[in-house]
Amino acid sequence: MFKKLVCILFLIFVSCGSQTHDFNGSDITQANLNSNLVLKSQSGEILDSKSLQGNVLAVFFGFTHCPDICPTTLGELKQVKLLLKRPEKFKVLFISVDPERDTVENLKDYIPQFGENIYGLTGSPEEIKKVADQYKVFYQKVSQGSDYTIDHSAGVYLIDTNGKVRVRHPYGSDIEKIAEDINNLF
Repeated sequence: MFKKLVCILFLIFVSCGSQTHDFNGSDITQANLNSNLVLKSQSGEILDSKSLQGNVLAVFFGFTHCPDICPTTLGELKQVKLLLKRPEKFKVLFISVDPERDTVENLKDYIPQFGENIYGLTGSPEEIKKVADQYKVFYQKVSQGSDYTIDHSAGVYLIDTNGKVRVRHPYGSDIEKIAEDINNLF
């Protein structure tokens, strides 16, 4: 009996040990965030995130009129791709929290400067709110005279090849550490 128990414990230890990673970002696997989304891409086509399973995804919420955080983060994700062992299996989903201004046409002009592996996504205000709520992302329109800006959470979420949200990196994370986490998800 004791020998059988030791064997069972050994098998559990070996199988569990091979499934875990020490991530550089926050391991949010246990939060069980819903990664499914259906939004319109910069090409005007509907993108269902389920169609991207088999790839590691980086999800970032932002807006095209953002003066600093959004273009900086997208530029860093472009650099991250250069550090990956399987760059063709890495995709970025940039989800606009400003659907009023971020039309398909605006995204079509904005997104290409950040690489070929990126999808700019928009939808109705209700669709964007639904997806933002799934990721626990805060965003709010803030008046600036006759114009406005958007205050929003600024983190990159990493989704594994099975479509599970696994890691969150805050704004300003080291690109080598992000790349290492992505390589661990392939």
